[in-house]
Amino acid sequence: MLYTDKTKKAMVFMFSKHKNQVDKSGIPYAFHPYHLAEQMTDEVSVCVALLHDVVEDTDTTFEDLSGMGFGDEVVDTLRLLTHTDDKDYYEYVSDLSLNITAVRVKLADLRHNSDLTRLNVVDEKALKRVEKYRKCISFLEEQMSFLERGNMDLAKENAEKFREKHV
Repeated sequence: MLYTDKTKKAMVFMFSKHKNQVDKSGIPYAFHPYHLAEQMTDEVSVCVALLHDVVEDTDTTFEDLSGMGFGDEVVDTLRLLTHTDDKDYYEYVSDLSLNITAVRVKLADLRHNSDLTRLNVVDEKALKRVEKYRKCISFLEEQMSFLERGNMDLAKENAEKFREKHV
């Protein structure tokens, strides 16, 4: 984790918004974004990891985050990472897959959410969710390899194939 004024502000804000929330096993939810942020290596990705669920799961808006000074790169990436009920999950993953920071954070998110040891009960619903996440992890790992090499054309082509197959 990288500690800067901005990442510390993101950490405090994330905790203030998630402090009364718990995950499916009753663990304080704030540990989840913190776990993701620990895997990031730059200020933008740390902030995005810490804040990745505040708009989706709290009363926070993107305008609130902009007003706090998090900047366009952080807020625009958070827009990509915020899944809405009106969008198919695979379409959402395809849409975020051309932004390297979004891919990096989403991979960490999916891996953490695929850890069945975090659950008190592993039921059929959890197994189906993890299977869906595994498909997305495989796709996003491919995307990361293209993006890290600067091959946007292959990343776009791969995203389109993923979308055609799953949406």
